[in-house]
Amino acid sequence: MSSPEAGAPAAAAGGQPAEARDQFGRRIEYLRISVTDRCNFRCLYCMPAAGLPWLPKADILRYEEIVEVVRQLAPLGLRRLRITGGEPTIRPHLPELVRQLRAVPGVEDIALSTNGVTLPQLAAPLAGAGLSRVNISADSLRPDRVAAIARRDLGFDLVRAAEAAEAAGLAPVKVNVVVMRGINDDEVEAFAALTRDHPWHVRFIELMPVGELRELTWEHVVPTDEVLGRIASLGALAPDAGPAMGNGPARYYRLPGGAGTIGVITPMTHTYCGSCNRVRLTADGRLRTCLFGDHEVGLREPLRRGEPLAPFFHRALAEKPEAHALLQMRTGGLRALSEVGG
Repeated sequence: MSSPEAGAPAAAAGGQPAEARDQFGRRIEYLRISVTDRCNFRCLYCMPAAGLPWLPKADILRYEEIVEVVRQLAPLGLRRLRITGGEPTIRPHLPELVRQLRAVPGVEDIALSTNGVTLPQLAAPLAGAGLSRVNISADSLRPDRVAAIARRDLGFDLVRAAEAAEAAGLAPVKVNVVVMRGINDDEVEAFAALTRDHPWHVRFIELMPVGELRELTWEHVVPTDEVLGRIASLGALAPDAGPAMGNGPARYYRLPGGAGTIGVITPMTHTYCGSCNRVRLTADGRLRTCLFGDHEVGLREPLRRGEPLAPFFHRALAEKPEAHALLQMRTGGLRALSEVGG
């Protein structure tokens, strides 16, 4: 393996740290932080029914270590953070991590991806700690189907969770729906209809069959064009700018008079790698430069040795791939999406 300095740009004029750009010139300003590999769900598309071997506690970054990673990378242009899992809200004292991250100079936005089960209790404390907004994963509006897809019955209610987030000021509220043919695709119109009366942003995501989840195959993928065609039965869809804050690749539309918007995310039919601005930090401290790539750089050991992280970060960006290879069914060694928080 090359030394961490290999491929690292020199400091900018005036001694300021070099801006974080990858080998294709893409500016990297968004870090997704997995705080745990564990989850209270076992969703069909995300984790095997039996779960996975959990990371040893000693391998998982402590909150102060996560904050130190962000503190060192923020001067390189890191501005936006997303806390993920597994399910991040099952890690104790999550508002304290948010509070510490919010205090890092340069951090402008902190979002959370969650299955929403604990939002009625945690939305207000998280908002008070400085969380900006939430994405809620919800793949059905029917309680029995939620339990079937999640392989757990925890009483999840999307509307209750989203209303709690909205009341706490965690806006914009985004709802992510993975569309699966024969499993939940008959609810596309019902999800879209939520945006008529609620200022929520419902995003339909094409299924990504990965790793050990191959019981879900290309046959279960519902192309975005088909999803939009079904939603058009509710009214003419007008292109929309979408929510003011966002880091992702969604395209947005609005139903006539709708309070919210409808988004589509197309990893299978129309890749969006050309505008990728993100990297991922796994719960055990590996910096992963592509969700489905096989390149990653370990930060945990140099961090615990007290070494500067900027050279490792620049080396990682110098090797960040141009695009993922998911369409060729290469997943970079991922066994399940839960390993990196999506």
